Amino acid sequence: MPKSPKSAQTPASVLIELMEEYQLNAFSLSKEISLNQSSVRQLVTGKSKVKVPTALRLAKYFGQSPDYWLDLQRAADFSEAQSDKKLMATVKGISKAKKPNAEPKARGKTAKKTTLSDKRKKAAKVPGAKPASRKPASKAKGKK
Repeated sequence: MPKSPKSAQTPASVLIELMEEYQLNAFSLSKEISLNQSSVRQLVTGKSKVKVPTALRLAKYFGQSPDYWLDLQRAADFSEAQSDKKLMATVKGISKAKKPNAEPKARGKTAKKTTLSDKRKKAAKVPGAKPASRKPASKAKGKK
């Protein structure tokens, strides 16, 4: 496996170094990796980005992993974005997302679901109140 150039920071500069090391020009590399010559030239000049299909071809030919080429491209993209002052000003103005509460909480005490036994206890405290029924009110009225 050939040594990856450490001084290079972009896919274009790495590709230029490897083409020099292997004595390749854009035409010969394009034939070896089945990519048109124009695409190779655009990669070398930095006018085109390394995408997965190209990373697979370059990795196979030069004996590296596709991730190597994609990581070079990602690092170059990130560096370019960080040098964009307008973008960085926009990013700086974005606040972090806040997760909503799972359940809305009542002020003071936490909300509690009223059960049938709670209703019966409450009715027992009120003089003259009927005990809470298990049947819904509409069905209870229909029966005599």
